[in-house]
Amino acid sequence: MAIVVPIALALIFLLLYFTFNSALQATLVFCNVPFAAIGGILGLWLSGEFLSVPASVGFIALIGIAVLNGVVLISYINKLVSEGTRTTGQAVIEGTRRRMRPVILTATIAAFGLVPFLFATGPGAEIQRPLAIVVIGGLISATILTLVLLPILYYYSANWRIKFPSFAVIKSFNLSR
Repeated sequence: MAIVVPIALALIFLLLYFTFNSALQATLVFCNVPFAAIGGILGLWLSGEFLSVPASVGFIALIGIAVLNGVVLISYINKLVSEGTRTTGQAVIEGTRRRMRPVILTATIAAFGLVPFLFATGPGAEIQRPLAIVVIGGLISATILTLVLLPILYYYSANWRIKFPSFAVIKSFNLSR
């Protein structure tokens, strides 16, 4: 796990970079990883479970869903900004408002699908429960933080790029130039 998880995270960041052609926006979406981890760790702590292999697998699944929600939100805000009919602030508010339902539905469906694992008592329940706790707890925190903090971070990063255009490497580390 000590080798696979960092490699997986690096590959996720690389894919995000190629999706957005911007290291800054890839970093913004990648912020969902700690947002999700907060809820997963808190869920394990509150339930008295320990970090185990099934819980680690839950974190990997959780990271995928959290990053997906970030991509959905940031992509739509980028679309609104590129249209040029709104200011960045208006695009952030409108994009968050319009993508709130898809983000919440993605997280809710994944969480509801794992609820039976929480209450399982048969053989294998000790494996299913930590995985479900991590994913459900992480989805709660990641969804809330995605809809609240990610738009704020997007807005301030966009304004930061306008105020400090000389930081071209941070603004858009683009390999295609």
